[in-house]
Amino acid sequence: MRIDILTVMPEALESPLGCSILKRAQDKGLVEFHVHNLRDWSLRKHRKVDDYPFSGEAGMVMQIEPVFRCIEHLKSERHYDEIIFTSPDGELLDQPMANALSLLQNVIILCGHYKGVDHRIREHLITREISIGNYVLTGGELPAAVIADAMVRLIPGAIGDEQSALTDSFQDNLLEAPVYTRPAEFNGWTVPEVLLSGNTALIEQWKYEQALERTRRLRPELLD
Repeated sequence: MRIDILTVMPEALESPLGCSILKRAQDKGLVEFHVHNLRDWSLRKHRKVDDYPFSGEAGMVMQIEPVFRCIEHLKSERHYDEIIFTSPDGELLDQPMANALSLLQNVIILCGHYKGVDHRIREHLITREISIGNYVLTGGELPAAVIADAMVRLIPGAIGDEQSALTDSFQDNLLEAPVYTRPAEFNGWTVPEVLLSGNTALIEQWKYEQALERTRRLRPELLD
């Protein structure tokens, strides 16, 4: 998989893309990250990429030219399955979406910034808009890192135990059952006996019941 990220703040992506599972996936050759500074595609003085909105309201807007030049250059080199824009009013990222995105080969993620982007970018260049929640952040760099993480961790080989990802919360529209590790007793707090029984069938039934109960109590909308 190749993920190209377009941003005005490339330094904001260095840490999220350079550690843990994302780094291991890169080291294994499972994914390539290419971060592009949109200022490199500006023809304006001081490499500016924003301007005042025609509406006259407060704030600045990302201009269409640098984004267009960068995307057209990338598209001239390869086909992209999706060109994603990180937007508060996009589709809400969920596990089924992450599962589908993990199967793609080439993806562009455009990070929003300032007051937003010239709407013509969204109308003519973007194929999908994704939100990570009903709130607004300073820029789209953190959402881009979240989307990338959700995708890449599902690529076979990215996680040491591939079965682990299949039992994560939301994979079956259920939250994950509680998990425990050694010691079996600490400070008078004990691990449920069934988990110490060695009876696989009983353990699986307990896990399912716990997942169902937690989902019903904490996230009932998932059961709809």
